[in-house]
Amino acid sequence: MSGSYDLKRSGEQYMFNLKAGNGQIILTGERYAAKAGALDGIESVRKNSPIDERYERKTATNGSPFFTLKSANGQVIGRSEMYSSAAARDNGIESCKTNGPTGTTKDNT
Repeated sequence: MSGSYDLKRSGEQYMFNLKAGNGQIILTGERYAAKAGALDGIESVRKNSPIDERYERKTATNGSPFFTLKSANGQVIGRSEMYSSAAARDNGIESCKTNGPTGTTKDNT
């Protein structure tokens, strides 16, 4: 089963999650004022997710590894959950690279 984008409303804003084939959330997109902005964000993930240099590997203040995905201009498109180890985070990045370019969009707005 392939990954998918879950497009939804969050209050007055729009956002999306990229999910792996098993339903796990890999990446949570930024919030957008308009649905068109969220759809553009999904397209940006599709374009940028295969490129390793677009990922910033980070560590939270509590020591948990996570990552952000950035566009070519350096703007953050989305961020991951907190992981238990750097290896788990790196697996999340690989899943994002695999599912990001081909995921279908489910419009739940």
